[in-house]
Amino acid sequence: MARQRPTLALVLRLGAALTLATMFALVKLGHEHGLALSHMLLIRQAASIPILCAWLALTAGFAVMRTDRLGGHLLRSAYGGVGMVLNFLAPILLPLAVSTTFSFTAPIFAVILSALVLHEHVGRWRWLAVLLGFAGVLVVAGPGGGQIPLLGAMVAVGAAFMVALVSIQIRDLAQTENSVAIVLYFAIFTVPVLFVWSLFDGWTSDPVDLTLLVAIGVAGTLAQVLLTLALRFGQVASVIVMDYVSLIAAAFYGWYLFDNLPPASLWVGAPLIIAAGMTIVVREQILRRRRIRTMEP
Repeated sequence: MARQRPTLALVLRLGAALTLATMFALVKLGHEHGLALSHMLLIRQAASIPILCAWLALTAGFAVMRTDRLGGHLLRSAYGGVGMVLNFLAPILLPLAVSTTFSFTAPIFAVILSALVLHEHVGRWRWLAVLLGFAGVLVVAGPGGGQIPLLGAMVAVGAAFMVALVSIQIRDLAQTENSVAIVLYFAIFTVPVLFVWSLFDGWTSDPVDLTLLVAIGVAGTLAQVLLTLALRFGQVASVIVMDYVSLIAAAFYGWYLFDNLPPASLWVGAPLIIAAGMTIVVREQILRRRRIRTMEP
């Protein structure tokens, strides 16, 4: 019954998109205030542990944390840790709207990895979407986007690749593991590593800096919860359109907080990347329905 509430799912996904855009704006703001990357990452992950524990206590219970796949969780955490570092670095190195646009390439990399790693059949529609998406990347980061640093573009594309790699790993884990437990294991495994890293950077006592750190942790955890709830009440294909609202929010934050407007090339390349992502998601939903119909008696 929960999956028959598409309007609620859209609202939740919209909230998640806006909250994520806010978190990355706070990360960029925190960097300009001199906050260490390790501290922002640590607070982001540590803040999720009590909230996820409360979630489990009120829903499935902690029995779902029992697992025979600890190695799989550890590997997912390693991939996720690298991806999280890159995702935080991207808005620091790039204008917010540009780093957000590059993040939309994750479905494109997911298609490539599905073919190479999972040996899934990928038809012409999804391969055409991959080409369309990379054309968009070339438009945004190519000669017309000369304002975009090459290192920043590489970090942002690398972050999207890691998101796709993690999604493949999660898809495998989700066959036997609870989705909230997967996220909680990720936090449990990464917080000690981030804590050790944070010891090499001096902690701040400035009230504004501390407020920024707390806000990053709250925004990141809230976005995670909203994303999970949105997928409980609606299918990916029906709610993913709301993700692209984050581009508008990122452009606004970039202008309002950092006096930075994205290059004109972004408004040409971004629609190509968004169209590619939408094509991939819709096509996968169509193929999924076909597989379900063939399995029906």
